[in-house]
Amino acid sequence: MRRSAPTLALCLAVAGIAGTTGLTACTAPDTEPPPAPAGLTAQAGSATSVHVMWDAAADRDGVTGYQVFEADRLVRELPAEKTMVDITGLAPQTGYAFTVRAKDAAGNLSGPGPAARVTTPAAKAEDRTAPTSPAATTARATGPRSAQVSWTAATDDTGVTAYDVYQGGVRIHTAGPGESATALNNLRPDTVYTFAVRARDGADNSSPDGPAVDVTTPPASGDGPGTAPAEFAATASPGAVTLTWTAPDTGDLTTEYELYVNGVPTTVIQFGAGAVPSGRAEHRLAVADPAGTVWAVKLRARLPDGNRGSFSAERRITLVA
Repeated sequence: MRRSAPTLALCLAVAGIAGTTGLTACTAPDTEPPPAPAGLTAQAGSATSVHVMWDAAADRDGVTGYQVFEADRLVRELPAEKTMVDITGLAPQTGYAFTVRAKDAAGNLSGPGPAARVTTPAAKAEDRTAPTSPAATTARATGPRSAQVSWTAATDDTGVTAYDVYQGGVRIHTAGPGESATALNNLRPDTVYTFAVRARDGADNSSPDGPAVDVTTPPASGDGPGTAPAEFAATASPGAVTLTWTAPDTGDLTTEYELYVNGVPTTVIQFGAGAVPSGRAEHRLAVADPAGTVWAVKLRARLPDGNRGSFSAERRITLVA
């Protein structure tokens, strides 16, 4: 296990006891570097950009950030929670080699590990036409912290150069133009994810989202049953939004849910005595926002032990007049 000591040695003067001379106890500085990041990949997203990804470091490694290099040139520095980055301003039809180094609190840098090599495609002048969306998307959990997402091929007038996987409106993975499936790691157990895939061409034109698909990762060993509300749906009607879901099976009735709108906790939905749903639940919200406003909604339960459960899938709706 690595130490999390500061850069300088810490010395503690110990007063003499019973006439003994004073002693000084020192801890050695942390000079041990963290291990090199694993799982490094680089995928050309366009003629002038490359998407670089790697696996998150284990907590025990004490990593506080990452440095991304192209050859021997530092091109980006990121905090520990970031494990992917787009490197832009590159040249078309050019080979690049990317490496990533981990950094700890004492400033120790890991080795670079094996380089991820990639060649950018040729530039397509004045290409303003986006690819078609992938027509179908499927996904399945492959473990408490991993899933596989598959899609059908998209088309483009100049050719698809990449497929981007989005979760909750955020790009989390980029795959090559010849790929139709990818493995996603570093997920959380007992969590509902909503994935969508977009196609991208050499001019960085992105398609609209393909069909969204939900995946629920199973609880990790010892975590107990799933706590996320299932089959969550949101429907807009004039002046209102109706939410429906299936209550989590926690061994007791769930009386309270916390609703998030656009990533912000908005209201608490409570069911009184005699009205607590044991299966399918429904709640209708009156809304004052103007028609055309887009909401991204999700909710989570307050469990019988007082803790918050995992979030439901997120649904995007457009309010109507």
